[in-house]
Amino acid sequence: MPDSPQDLHKKVLGKKGERLVVSYLKKQGCKILKTNYSTPFGEADIIVREGDEIAFVEVKTRTGDGYGAPREAVGDTKQRRYYQIAKYYWLQTGEEPNARFDVAEVYADGRIEYIKNAF
Repeated sequence: MPDSPQDLHKKVLGKKGERLVVSYLKKQGCKILKTNYSTPFGEADIIVREGDEIAFVEVKTRTGDGYGAPREAVGDTKQRRYYQIAKYYWLQTGEEPNARFDVAEVYADGRIEYIKNAF
């Protein structure tokens, strides 16, 4: 079944937000390791190396605050998935570095609120 116009809008908005965050992270000196890293447990939006840490980044893009802050959409289920994604990544790469889990909030005006160690 094809995506609805609303679903397509969300996908386009999400991809735009991810591109903005990649640019932001590069400017912060992070090395982008993976984008849209797909695993049997789900997808990590961005994986970056910053110093001796690897950050698994969930990007949440919103056009308004009608549904609350974007970070509020990263609940327990999403957090558990990210832990599984990180374990899978470590098995695939053979390394278990210092890891953290970040959330990037992207707003319609292009503003980014970046939360390190969000969960």
